[in-house]
Amino acid sequence: MLPLRDDNPTQHRPIVTWLIIGICVIAYFFWQPTPFDETVSDTQFTVEHAAIPCEVIHGRPLSIDEARATFNLGNTEACGIGQPRPAAIPDKLVYPAVLVSIFLHGSLIHLGGNMLFLWVFGNNVEDRLGKLAFALFFLGGGIVAALGHIAVNAHSTVPVIGASGAIAAVMGAYLVWYPNARVLTLVFIVIVRLRAMWVLLAWFVLQFFTNPNTGVAWMAHVTGFVYGVIVALLVSALTGGYRDRPAPQQRYYY
Repeated sequence: MLPLRDDNPTQHRPIVTWLIIGICVIAYFFWQPTPFDETVSDTQFTVEHAAIPCEVIHGRPLSIDEARATFNLGNTEACGIGQPRPAAIPDKLVYPAVLVSIFLHGSLIHLGGNMLFLWVFGNNVEDRLGKLAFALFFLGGGIVAALGHIAVNAHSTVPVIGASGAIAAVMGAYLVWYPNARVLTLVFIVIVRLRAMWVLLAWFVLQFFTNPNTGVAWMAHVTGFVYGVIVALLVSALTGGYRDRPAPQQRYYY
């Protein structure tokens, strides 16, 4: 089930949504190593810049022993193996890496899928929250989602990257505020218009059936989605609710 676009106009241009997409695209094509870049491996770059559960839990970079056990011997839960020093990347800032990870992606398909979901659902949530609040909400969603993944993978020494946890938060908020918006959706080989609630709830339920061997951080998706729902409900309660559609004037269509 793949959303293509929604029939839900906005009152303001989604500048922050565009900016996030731009940062992710630029990071992927101009900062992360490419298959033709022989100066640094993709693994080395990811270890240097991405969040790793073991590092966040213990507040230190992976040791050389832990890194070797993970990337040479294939032990994905090598946290605590060998000596904690020396560090594989001594100057790594393990907590800021949680934020950096949001803007990194593992493949073109990973990037494209995430940006499509953000493009479909992000503009309306940004329209509802405003630009600054949306930016903070998005980053908060990414952090909470990462912590959800880390909480159930405390011994993992595998980097986690991608904006999907933060985007899941956007989707959770969209479910609360625009459940009846129509979403043009690709279902297998058929394109249909479905209510947003069915698209988003189906996506959420499917996370619990993710194959653990695929490398998908499904708990980050679940945690981010729940965070988005909670924030949206709180905002609605504090602002006295919100209509499912914006006023008819000053609409832009995306």
